[in-house]
Amino acid sequence: MSGTCTLPFRFGAEVYTWFMQEEGRAYANRLDHMIRVSSEAGFAGIEPVHSWMGDLSDPARLEDELREAGMALAAVALVLEWNGPEETEAERRQADQTIRLLQRFPGALLCTVQLPTGRHDLAVRQKNLVSNVNAASRRAADAGVVATFHPNSPHASIHRTEEDYRVVLENLDASVTGWTPDVGHIANGGMDPLAKMQEYESLVNHVHYKDWDGNPEFVVMGAGKIDFAGITNWLLRKGYEGWIICEDEGPEAVEDPDGVTRHDGRWIRDTLLPALSDS
Repeated sequence: MSGTCTLPFRFGAEVYTWFMQEEGRAYANRLDHMIRVSSEAGFAGIEPVHSWMGDLSDPARLEDELREAGMALAAVALVLEWNGPEETEAERRQADQTIRLLQRFPGALLCTVQLPTGRHDLAVRQKNLVSNVNAASRRAADAGVVATFHPNSPHASIHRTEEDYRVVLENLDASVTGWTPDVGHIANGGMDPLAKMQEYESLVNHVHYKDWDGNPEFVVMGAGKIDFAGITNWLLRKGYEGWIICEDEGPEAVEDPDGVTRHDGRWIRDTLLPALSDS
């Protein structure tokens, strides 16, 4: 992104912005399109979802598309249920396939994300989640792939509230996985994003940006209440060197995900970057 060359971190885009349109049906097997639009918007990288990569789940084809667009693979979001005490055979297979793909892209992260399926049996299911995420992350570490865990905030999520964060984050195996604070999800769970990031700053190795206004949830980047300048300045001061991934879930993305992605690139360039401190 123009003007970011002196920053220690890079900005990327998440494909979930396109998934919001009729649950992604209009953009099925169009990761190549998302890569090109993200590049045109000024982003340096992209984070696809493992089950929504289509033909570009072939690492050679993915590598070609990224090279042509001048883009990097920032991470792959591995989205699974992880409700049992151990990974199911299918969950382990999908995790290992994703890890093998990531081995072809040094520096790209395995971003583990739980698919929300309800807040019943909370204590047991949180324990199961942590066990499964730690197991997948250990195999990633053994393969030379860095892992990170991404909590979310739908009402069916088991890591939505401040107490959920305490239980889950404090039981992650920090030797094999970090934490992806998603500032919109943190706010949506009733917490202050910067305060939570400062509390668990040793775990932060990947960051997601989305805006939030609570009416009821997310808005397009720059239209909500998230203090992006304050958060980004803090990341700058602490020497954060990872990715900041924009995962815009504003309602505009349902109709025009391409336009929202281009808006986000402009907003970062024209509004966020000029607000950053030189010190």
